[in-house]
Amino acid sequence: MEALDRYLKEQASQDAKKRAAAPYVLRSTDGRIAGYYTLSSDNIRVDDIPAELVKQLSLPRYPVIGATLIGRLARDLSFRGQGIGELLLVDALKRALELSKQIASAAVVVDAKDAKAHDFYRDFGFIGFPETVNRLFLPMRTIAGLFAGSPSPASSSPGSPSSSASRHHR
Repeated sequence: MEALDRYLKEQASQDAKKRAAAPYVLRSTDGRIAGYYTLSSDNIRVDDIPAELVKQLSLPRYPVIGATLIGRLARDLSFRGQGIGELLLVDALKRALELSKQIASAAVVVDAKDAKAHDFYRDFGFIGFPETVNRLFLPMRTIAGLFAGSPSPASSSPGSPSSSASRHHR
């Protein structure tokens, strides 16, 4: 069983029920699962970010600040080269931005599983934590700038082929 299927079949519903992570699934026009991501609350110790970067990014000066974690982001291998990973990431960032208006979050955090994933996130502007090689973040302020004037993910109809990823329930 492929890792994508394994997580969705064995773990996603448990994560959702326990409120450990909120899974979102993207389906192709023929109903196949193209990919998914999960969102959950996280935090960032401000000491983990260089002081000059905290000031430059206008991050709050609390010891710990709220963040949103993209815990998993994966696409089915049969959709390789079709921009599904990028589509999922953009949807996750847009959704995290919208949610940050209800539950404070100063950044989106990811843990890159390997060098290729690390480069993928860096290409989108994620900033590495100096002491943790594969952990990166993107300030919510930066994300807000990316989406200035665009509709929220909630305004699209979940499940339609052109919509963003829809919430996964089992």
